[in-house]
Amino acid sequence: MDYTTLGRTGLKVSVAGLGCGGFSRLGLGTGKSEAEAVALIRQALDLGINLLDTAAVYGTEGVVGEAIKSVSRDRVVIATKAWIPRSEGRSAADRAVASLDNSLRELGTDYVDIFQLHGVSPRTYDRALDIIAPALLKEREKGKLKFLGVTETGSSDPEHDMVQRAVEDGVWDVVMIAFHMMHQNARTKVFPRTMANRVGTLLMFAVRNIFSRPERLATALRELTASGQLPRWLADAPNPLGFLLHEAGASTITEAAYRFVRHEPGVDVVLFGTGDPDHLRTNIASLMAPPLPLADRQTLTKLFGRLVGVGLDPPYSMPGFSSG
Repeated sequence: MDYTTLGRTGLKVSVAGLGCGGFSRLGLGTGKSEAEAVALIRQALDLGINLLDTAAVYGTEGVVGEAIKSVSRDRVVIATKAWIPRSEGRSAADRAVASLDNSLRELGTDYVDIFQLHGVSPRTYDRALDIIAPALLKEREKGKLKFLGVTETGSSDPEHDMVQRAVEDGVWDVVMIAFHMMHQNARTKVFPRTMANRVGTLLMFAVRNIFSRPERLATALRELTASGQLPRWLADAPNPLGFLLHEAGASTITEAAYRFVRHEPGVDVVLFGTGDPDHLRTNIASLMAPPLPLADRQTLTKLFGRLVGVGLDPPYSMPGFSSG
């Protein structure tokens, strides 16, 4: 496993982070037991992953807490999140603190390393900055959290408007952003400023459905060629991303997707979700592989570099992600 320093936090984190939500929810979303989910987390820790990203709305904090009981607390970096309904006004601060306290109970820990506001949209950012953040900073003085973070809404904020503000405000130590082979605009809109301001980055949507399900990719390509955003041959080709698969390149499209994002300047941790031990090992191996060949990276940028908002399909069962 490779490790890096997460922005100005000073936290030494694995470049691969285990996402405990998404569609799989550590396997709980596909019918696996809590015991299996606990075993998966412990396997991830054994393989060198030390950053676990969960959230109150995922329903996996208790599982994470059980998994880390037998581990020295300073060996793991725990990130969790509070989702605050848009309807909350001044009471949003109280709700965030209550969510933090409940997360600590669920996780069975005295503190979280990174406490994030979940899915903050551009229009709710002022509330996050002016009302919620000051309350959470008071909780940090009590030792309940080490660093503050904020996550974007992805599908409803494809231009990263919220994060572009957040990285300049000096309040948020970590941001979670969407970036992948067909949604690359964080390269110019976000990463230069996170690096300049030493804000740590957690990357989401590296694969999602568009690269793990061929039918999802085929549908997206048909829509994008029909609208004139991509050349027609991509929709007609039996394996449109096949140019990535060769001896010096990637062996699968999923591997290519992970390798593409992993080595992008400005990316600290690539999050992925899984409920399967074999999948866990495969994803780690992809993230530990070298960068894609330069020619392949250039082709991906030429073909898809101007696309915005593609492949950001959220898990709609989670609050706040159906409309952002």
